[in-house]
Amino acid sequence: MVLMSLIASHAELDLETVARLSAAASAFDPTAVAQFPALKGTVVLATCNRFEIYAEAEDADAVDAARAAVVDTVANHSGVQRDLVSSALTTRTGAEVARHLFSVGAGLDSAVVGEREIAGQVKRALIEAQASGTVTGNLTKLFQSASRTAKQVQSSTTLGSRGKSIVSVALDLAEDVEPGSWADRTVVLFGTGAYAGATLKLLQERGARAVGVYSASGRAEEFVAARSGEALSEESLAEWLVRADVIIGCSGGAHRIMASDLEELQRGSRPLVAIDLALTRDFDPELDSLEHVSLLTLESVRMAAPGEQLDSVRKASHIVSEATEAFERERRQRTADAAIVALRRHTQAVLESEVEKVRAQHGCTAAGEEVEFAMRRMVKQMLHIPTVRAREMAEEGRIDEYTDALSALYGIEVPTAATRRGNTAAQARAAASPEAAALAAARPEPVSPVSPAASAEALADVECPAPHPPAEAS
Repeated sequence: MVLMSLIASHAELDLETVARLSAAASAFDPTAVAQFPALKGTVVLATCNRFEIYAEAEDADAVDAARAAVVDTVANHSGVQRDLVSSALTTRTGAEVARHLFSVGAGLDSAVVGEREIAGQVKRALIEAQASGTVTGNLTKLFQSASRTAKQVQSSTTLGSRGKSIVSVALDLAEDVEPGSWADRTVVLFGTGAYAGATLKLLQERGARAVGVYSASGRAEEFVAARSGEALSEESLAEWLVRADVIIGCSGGAHRIMASDLEELQRGSRPLVAIDLALTRDFDPELDSLEHVSLLTLESVRMAAPGEQLDSVRKASHIVSEATEAFERERRQRTADAAIVALRRHTQAVLESEVEKVRAQHGCTAAGEEVEFAMRRMVKQMLHIPTVRAREMAEEGRIDEYTDALSALYGIEVPTAATRRGNTAAQARAAASPEAAALAAARPEPVSPVSPAASAEALADVECPAPHPPAEAS
């Protein structure tokens, strides 16, 4: 397996492009993934300023095909030309996949360095992929490791201890533009998603009391019932906009406020701060050209975000580096599994053949049992060092040398991941055919790999056949 990621974020692209690409986030369902043999699974991380696809490819030779599959899917569902999609998505493979995701989850790659909302978004991305059925075991391990790393950064450093987030910085900017108490402001909030929920919570913490919530999808009543605020209809929205001091967009373009809409409201000289936190723009950029209106965008927030203390960032980066090395070390060690299984299966087959000879010669005598126990103990000891060396060589990236040695010395051919999956698929197809039962009945049972330790322990459970009675003398 090969993990890879295709990244589009605020660090490399303008947010408008990121927003257009994000329109394809829902396109990665099991049906879409199944169309591409090179693509084994995906997890999509889409936030207000990043769109990232984490994928697992069949093997190193399939990375290009897997990338092409992702690019095609994004292009087909976002409306962005394929060439632009391909150039916009930065591809990472190897250790850089884990390093980037761990940095993202820890808040090191955020517009507001150290913000902790992203850790929850990383966790939700995995949950959503698990629910849709697109995640693989390796991707699950990757995202779970990212969440553990984020927790370690949070508990071991002061990064993000000031509680700054994109929303909090945006509200700070609004206070700078139009000073005053939030308790005296009328606020209109567009959207009812997780981002809108976080925004409403911060508004409450700052003392805001007059908050109206509008949802183009009609979810405002349910949203305010679980929190606070007043649900707005199409009719009441206009009334609230006339007396609003702050409007905040978190809906993602479901109801765009145009400059002409505000002009028609005849607000006079009443100041208005418009905070557009939606990636796909809730507010017309021309709002900033209107008199008495100040428009704050995600770009504004990113430029105004405070820097974190250098020491905290350094410590967090060190934790991320150590977590990346540990993840990669474990991942490389897992590449030895197939070789270890093949070696043990081969050794077990030879052992069982010799044990049968001992039983045939000695029956269930004490001497026969002692010989069998000694044989199993010897095999266990012989397999210990080759197993340890397999893990060590895998960690060093030399597992191919190990499998070549098994082939040269013992004639053991270690199946590739593709071969193992192909065999499993062939068995499934055979099981669906009318002749499957007859073929299965005629086929000898395969020898299951048994660990040496289990072999010795299981010896006591083996029932020896009763010895044949001696022939009567004639």
